[in-house]
Amino acid sequence: MHVDVKELKGHPGAQRTLSRTVDAPSGLGTVLVGIAEHSDLDLDLRVESVHEGVLLTGTASAEVTGQCGRCLDPLGYPLTVDVMQLYTWTPEGHQADGDDEETREVTAELTLELEPVLRDLLVSALPFQPVCRADCPGLCSQCGFRMEEDPGHHHEQLDPRWAALASLADTLNHDDEDDDASS
Repeated sequence: MHVDVKELKGHPGAQRTLSRTVDAPSGLGTVLVGIAEHSDLDLDLRVESVHEGVLLTGTASAEVTGQCGRCLDPLGYPLTVDVMQLYTWTPEGHQADGDDEETREVTAELTLELEPVLRDLLVSALPFQPVCRADCPGLCSQCGFRMEEDPGHHHEQLDPRWAALASLADTLNHDDEDDDASS
């Protein structure tokens, strides 16, 4: 995703708007939630020439899809992020090193590379732990039962420190039953 800014070079104050829908690139997401590759990514941007370079402002919108981190139900919602990025003019004879992620540069072809900026903004706006709703009870950690279907669902929890004694008690009870059966 590139934006041509040739007509803006050397004209501080000149600007143009850009409204378009593009295909979302791959990798915009995490394991559970993200923006599907080739889905619509709506851009409503303003490109303005400033003394230092080109200021890109506006919004980017897409539909987020994924799974709830608690119950694994599918989820989806719209996401809009604000875009504000300054691209600096590359000095003549200077090669962009690309190491500084805070500073973006206008390419030698006088274009703006949008994908890294949009990737940073969209992925960082995604929830770390996506949930279908705030009070989602999730799944039982032992058997995978949907806790929403029976909120009282539980398993008998035996303290692991007593497990050896419980095993010994079972053995002794079994031996007593065998003695009673033989008499």
